[in-house]
Formats: sequence, structure tokens, C-alpha cells
Amino acid sequence: MLDVSMLPAVNATLNAVAGVLLVLGYLQIRRGHIDAHRRFMLAAFLTSALFLVSYVTYHAQVGSRPFTGEGLIRIVYFSVLIPHVILAALILPLALITLRRGLRRDDVKHRAIARWTLPIWLFVSVTGVVVYWMLYQM
Repeated sequence: MLDVSMLPAVNATLNAVAGVLLVLGYLQIRRGHIDAHRRFMLAAFLTSALFLVSYVTYHAQVGSRPFTGEGLIRIVYFSVLIPHVILAALILPLALITLRRGLRRDDVKHRAIARWTLPIWLFVSVTGVVVYWMLYQM
């Protein structure tokens, strides 16, 4: 059987790396460097895909880990977790559509959806690290 105990830390790392790649990709497109933008965004997508495989593997083996914090920190945790989960469910189809439009160089439609996809994807990546930290490091 696969030892999955290290996967939460791997997942948080993959989320952090995806977030950095997203920011770097955004900076490249703002500078007009389309090829570099494309490479960073493809790397972010691949990193997020690896995260998804690792996340599903972990939770299929272990299940959910309950948050044990009490008081104000519990409210903070669920205030982060709930929008994270909702937006995480939305980001996969958004990212796939955005990626497809970008690869096809349908720039007008790509730009229109990317304006929504990037902030949501970045939020999900960052809050994924926060959720990990609150669950496993607090």
C-alpha cells in the first residue's frame, strides 16, 4: 500500500508552486511575452493537475481530517475553507476553457475568461496552502 502520510505537504507545495507560476505567467503577459506566458500557464496547469491526482489519492485512502480548533480560529478556518471548496470546484472547467482558448489563440475570448480564471485560480491555490497549514501545522 502507498504511504500517503506525506501527501498533504506535497499538496500544499504543489498549490504554492501553482500560485507562483500563475503570478509569473501573468507578469509575462503584461510584458507582452506570449511564449513565456504560455509556458508558465501550462506549467501551472500541470502542477495543479498533479495536485488534483495527489489530493484524490490521499482522500481516497485517508478520508477527511476534521478541524479541531475551537473558538474564533474555527470561524476563521471555515471562512477560508468554504469559499476555497466552492471555487475549487469551479476552477477546473474555467481553467480548461481558458487553456483551450489560449492554445487556439482565440485571444479575445481567452482574455475575457482569463480575467475571471486567474484570480479564482490564484485564490484557490493560496487558500489551499492556508487550509493545509491550519489543518496540519496549527
